[in-house]
Amino acid sequence: MATATPPQRVSPVIPTAAETAQHPAFPTAIWNLEADRKGVVPVAEGRGGPLKISWEIHGDGPVKVIFIMGLGGLKTTWQRQTLHFGHERREHYSVLVMDNRGMGDSDKPLMRYSTSEMARDVAEVLAHVGWLPSYPPTSTPPPARNLHIVGISLGGMIAQELACLVAEHVSSLSMCCTAAAIENTTTFAENMANRAQLLVPKSLDRSIADGARNMFGDAWLAEPDNAHVPDPATTPKVLPPTTIITAAAETAASAPGPPAKYLKFDSNAERFVAQELTKRQDRARFGRKGFLLQLIAAGWHHKSADQLREIGDRVGRERILVMHGTEDRMITVPHGRKLIAQLEPGTALLVEGMGHAPIVERWEWYNGLLEDHFAVGEKLDGRA
Repeated sequence: MATATPPQRVSPVIPTAAETAQHPAFPTAIWNLEADRKGVVPVAEGRGGPLKISWEIHGDGPVKVIFIMGLGGLKTTWQRQTLHFGHERREHYSVLVMDNRGMGDSDKPLMRYSTSEMARDVAEVLAHVGWLPSYPPTSTPPPARNLHIVGISLGGMIAQELACLVAEHVSSLSMCCTAAAIENTTTFAENMANRAQLLVPKSLDRSIADGARNMFGDAWLAEPDNAHVPDPATTPKVLPPTTIITAAAETAASAPGPPAKYLKFDSNAERFVAQELTKRQDRARFGRKGFLLQLIAAGWHHKSADQLREIGDRVGRERILVMHGTEDRMITVPHGRKLIAQLEPGTALLVEGMGHAPIVERWEWYNGLLEDHFAVGEKLDGRA
């Protein structure tokens, strides 16, 4: 009897950097969201530092949310969440975003990175901005549960470590597309091939295209741009677009300056290429050294079943949300299943068809889900 051949995956067409740089929306890909507070704070004194961490707070509401970015991401990668919570709902939320060590406007020291040390960086920033009484703790008053911690991918691993450090201050903990430890969930040969691909030199176009196909669903990449672009005329502290200069942009047909308003791209893939191109050609803020050092931190991260149970006990399982996409090709779904089984969060979601970055791919649903989860913590703490 003949057996059916499974359908071959048809990879979507990803625009090139040169094509994307010529699109009228290219100078508006990164939104100019004005922070209420921002700065650079020295951290890690006595543990390899000091080194400087760049941070911003958007909004002035009572609900305090810290977003922790994943591998190779910058503060601006959270721009859909920063806009939604820190600008459009700024009276209700205060949003803290930061560049992890190795990326963006933070220092990029050549040293061993670990998720535990990166979590201590975050804790020191929280103390600096006044969201923690101090770090390390110096007094013993009853702690206020005032922190809503959100982490994605490597940021979810850092969030686990941060929860260990400040569990009694956590109002809610949300982790997406992450793992307690990176394990081989495929064949040995496929696992080695996937790891090697991260280190093989590639052209800019190939690197961005591979990233797009690994992070997002094929259908979504081909769909029209689904971003909700900000409007400086109606949204508080949204400034007009600023000029973005990259090697590709310098060769664009028109380069007089950015449009007066934020524009849409033709497809989701094109917007992703524009954001990645802007980041990767900013050599001062994104580099191979910092990327590889963060990759090492992710690869060595490990939380045992006992440690995860302790996190659940101390934070409170009803305060914890874990979600993972079934089409995640960066951190495969068995990692999410194992994290859920060992942590036993109050809310556990395995989302059919979702890739590695719902903060972009399903931003509207994701933002609403976070709002609902923050409300759970606020109610448990008697603030709602």
